[in-house]
Amino acid sequence: MARKDDLKDVIAKAQDLINAPSCYVDLKQKAQAWIDSIDTADEASAAKSLIDEIKVDLTTINNLVEFANSDRAIEIFGKEGAKNFAAHADELKASGAKYCDCQACAAGFAIFQQRDRILI
Repeated sequence: MARKDDLKDVIAKAQDLINAPSCYVDLKQKAQAWIDSIDTADEASAAKSLIDEIKVDLTTINNLVEFANSDRAIEIFGKEGAKNFAAHADELKASGAKYCDCQACAAGFAIFQQRDRILI
């Protein structure tokens, strides 16, 4: 249990990731698998799998801007919603953000920043 205690903050971010409506199912499953594996023989492989999935799924600011200005965004959010979403993405980029700020990306990035603590 000592390792779980040491990783409380990262586990909380993994829970945020799991609870994020915008999080991919595979990433949710890998986050839960990592949490469940802590202090077991499967922890190292589950941690690597989680970090590898975050690398793939984390949305860069350029991809966010591109998506926010796409026909697909209009389909999902409607014309006005997509316009507001695109404005938000442009503001993020102008502020120097490197990644999307949705709940899933924010939690994923926070976990990724702690990768040295979870990759054992």
